[in-house]
Amino acid sequence: MAGGKLLLVGCGKMGGAMLEGWLERGLKPVDLAVIEPVEAIRPEIAGAAIVGSIDALPASFAPDLVVLAIKPQTMDAALPGLRRFADAGATFLSIAAGKTLTYFRQHLGERAKLVRAMPNTPAAVRRGVTVCVAGSGVGPSERDRCQDLLSAVGSVDWVDDESLMDAVTAVSGSGPAYVFLLAEAMAAAGVKAGLPAELATKLARGTVSGSGELLARSSDSAAQLRINVTSPGGTTAEALKVLMAGDAMQPLFDRAIDAATRRSRELAG
Repeated sequence: MAGGKLLLVGCGKMGGAMLEGWLERGLKPVDLAVIEPVEAIRPEIAGAAIVGSIDALPASFAPDLVVLAIKPQTMDAALPGLRRFADAGATFLSIAAGKTLTYFRQHLGERAKLVRAMPNTPAAVRRGVTVCVAGSGVGPSERDRCQDLLSAVGSVDWVDDESLMDAVTAVSGSGPAYVFLLAEAMAAAGVKAGLPAELATKLARGTVSGSGELLARSSDSAAQLRINVTSPGGTTAEALKVLMAGDAMQPLFDRAIDAATRRSRELAG
C-alpha cells in the first residue's frame, strides 16, 4: 500500500471494514491515526494513534490523506477541527452519502483537495463497489492513493460528473438492501407455498448468495445467466412471466431507483 500518513475519522462498520483491508494490504500502524469517539468500537492497533477526539490527536501527526467515514449528520461538527489539515495540503476522501464537493469546500476551504466516494456494505467482505468523483486540484498521485485505499475492500470506478453520484447512491449504495429484501420476499413466498420457515429462509439465502457469486465469476451478462437457467416451458419460465410482466419488476425498480435518486438530491440540499 502506498505510503504517507493517513487519518481515519470514524471507525464504524464501513470505516472499520476499510481499516481491516488497509492493514491486510500492509498499511504501517506508525502511519495511521484513527479518531473514534465511541470507545466500544475504537480499534486497538499497536503503533497507531487511536484517539477519541481531534483534540487528543498528537500534535505532530500530519496526515497526507484524511478519510471521512462518519455519518453525514455529524459532519458539520467534525470538519472545523480538521480544516488545518486541508490548509496544510492534505487530501480529503469522504464516504458520506449526500455530502457534495461544494459542501466540503464551504467547510474546508475553496482550495481543499477533495474526493467524494460512495461505497456499499459488501465492503465488509471485500466485495464492495465504490464510485468516486474528484474535485479540482486533485492530482494523479492523490487520485491513485484514494484508488489504492478503496480497492482494499472491492472494485472502484470514477465519474467526472458529480451529479451522477445520486444515481450511484440509489443503485449501489442502497442496492444491498434491495438484494436482502429479495431474499426476504423469496423466503416468505416459500413459506406461503408450504415450506417450513427455516428451510425457506435457508433456500432463499443460499440461492441469492450463490447466484451473486456466480454472477461475479462469470463472464456472461446477467441476462444471459438468466436465460441459461430458464428452460422453455419450464417452472422458471412460468415464474419469469410474472416477474417480467410489463407492470412487474422492471417498472418497480425504475420507481425505486428514481425515488432513492431524488432523496439523495434532497439530502444534498
